Amino acid sequence: MTEKKPMLSAPEALDILLSAVRPIAETEVLPTLEANGRVLAVDQTSQLDVPPMDNTQMDGYAVRAEECASGNAQLRVSQRIPAGVVGQPLQPGTAARIFTGAMIPEGADAVVMQEQCEAGGDSVIVRHAPKTGEWIRRTGEDIRAGSIILFRGTRLRAQELGLAASVGLAGLPVVRRPRVAVFFTGDELAMPGEALKPGAIYNSNRFTLRGLLENLGCEITDYGIVPDSLDATRDTLRKAAAGHDLIITSGGVSVGEEDHIKPAVEAEGRLNMWQIAIKPGKPLAFGEIRREEAGSAYFIGLPGNPVSSFVTFLLFVRPFILRLQGVADVAPRAFAMRADFSWPKADRRNEFLRARINPAGGLDLFANQGSAVLTSTTWADGLIDNPPGNVISPGDTVRFLSFSELLY
Repeated sequence: MTEKKPMLSAPEALDILLSAVRPIAETEVLPTLEANGRVLAVDQTSQLDVPPMDNTQMDGYAVRAEECASGNAQLRVSQRIPAGVVGQPLQPGTAARIFTGAMIPEGADAVVMQEQCEAGGDSVIVRHAPKTGEWIRRTGEDIRAGSIILFRGTRLRAQELGLAASVGLAGLPVVRRPRVAVFFTGDELAMPGEALKPGAIYNSNRFTLRGLLENLGCEITDYGIVPDSLDATRDTLRKAAAGHDLIITSGGVSVGEEDHIKPAVEAEGRLNMWQIAIKPGKPLAFGEIRREEAGSAYFIGLPGNPVSSFVTFLLFVRPFILRLQGVADVAPRAFAMRADFSWPKADRRNEFLRARINPAGGLDLFANQGSAVLTSTTWADGLIDNPPGNVISPGDTVRFLSFSELLY
C-alpha cells in the first residue's frame, strides 16, 4: 500500500515553486512612456541633480533674510522671475518677484510667500522675518547625480515612470514579457453565448485566469477547451511548450479516469502532484514540459473549482510569474485588521476566507465560503489568511491580504 504523503503548507509549496524559477534573460528597451507595468532589467542612474538648481517652492519674493529681520521691511522690487527664466543677481535692498519653480537669483537666500507681503508700485513690504533657506528647494535635494534611482527587478508603475522622466531617461531596459500558454480541460465546459447542454457549465476560469495574466503583463496564447482525452491533452502540451515560458491549465488535476493532466504531463515531461493544506484549492500540479527543439516550459495545473483556481493563482502563480520576470520581493503585504464576525469552526487546513472592509474599518465575511461560489470574489476586498486550527471571534485581529496586493 502506497504511503500517503503529508500535505504541504502554503509557504512550503511556494518555496518549492520559487526555487525552481529560472528568470527570463531576454530584455528590450522601451520608450519610458510605454514601459508601464514592465519589470526593469538594469539599475538606472541619474546623470543630473534634481532639482538641477536652487528654486522656489512658493509664489512670493526672493530676499536676503537679514534685510527682513525686522518683520516689516520695505524693499524695492528689482525684477520679475517666472519659472524657466534666469534672474539677475539680487542687489542689496531689493526683492525679486518670483514664481513657483523659478531659479533663486544669486544673492537671495530666502523666499517669503506672497501672502506675507504687501505689494505697492515698485516696492513691497515684507511682513515676515524669514529664516535662511525658507521656501527654497536646494540643488540635488531630491536626487544627486550619480545615484541609483531605480533598481533592477522593479515593477514600473506610473510613479517610477515619472521619476525616470524627471532625470531625462527617454528609454528603459525591461525584461521581455512572460509567454504563457493556457488551456482548460473538461467536456462539460461551454463558452458564454453557447447553449448549455444537460450537465454543462460555462467556462468562467478561462476569463478569470486570462484577466489575471493580463494584469501581470503576460503574452497569452489561449488554446481554449481541450477534449477530455489523453491524446488531445498530450498534443496540446507539446504545442504549448514551444515558445512559451509557462503552461497553465485549469481542471483535470485529480486522479479520476477522466482527469488526463497527470499522465499527459508525465509522458511529455515531469510532474509533481501536490496536496496543499489550504482551503480552498488543495490540489496543485507543478512540473515541466519538454520542448522538441531544446529546453522545457514550466507547467502549473490549477484546480477546476472557480474560487480554488482564483485563490491558488493569487497565492502561487502570481509570485511565480513575478519571479520569472526578475522581481525579488514577490510577497504581498499583509494588514492586521479587526474581525467583525464569528468563525467558530476551526479547519485543519490554512483557510483563505473572502472578506470585505466595512465602514467601521473592520472586516465582514462573505456568508458562503464554498469553492464554487464565485460571487464571493467580486463581493470581497481580499482574503483573510486564517491559520490551521484557528477560530475567529468578533474583535480578533486577523491577517488580511487585500486584492490590491494580489491582483497585480
